[in-house]
Amino acid sequence: MDVFLMIRRKKTTIFTDAKETTTVRELKKIIQGILKVAPEDQKLSDESGNEVFSDDKTLSDYNFTGQNARAHTPASIGLCIRGDDGEFEELTFSPLSSPPDLPEVMRQDNPMHE
Repeated sequence: MDVFLMIRRKKTTIFTDAKETTTVRELKKIIQGILKVAPEDQKLSDESGNEVFSDDKTLSDYNFTGQNARAHTPASIGLCIRGDDGEFEELTFSPLSSPPDLPEVMRQDNPMHE
């Protein structure tokens, strides 16, 4: 079954889908195709950074299933990249932005619609 993921790092958010049977290593290869960062220079974890994901485990091993990682509510994964010093950066990401307010003419409570 398809699993929908939101992979977050600093100001970057990647939306992708994979199978429950996809390994973490295969997911890193998907990220490599987007960010041009080698899989060995990536570290994936839960959104809090407490649990680092092992390359040989599948997404379902970390409870990412079609039941809890849907298109309209993707599961969040944290991404850290190895720096030039050989150490992985700290897991940080910016809050997601909110859409701007609707213009006055588009609001439901606008008297122009009556």
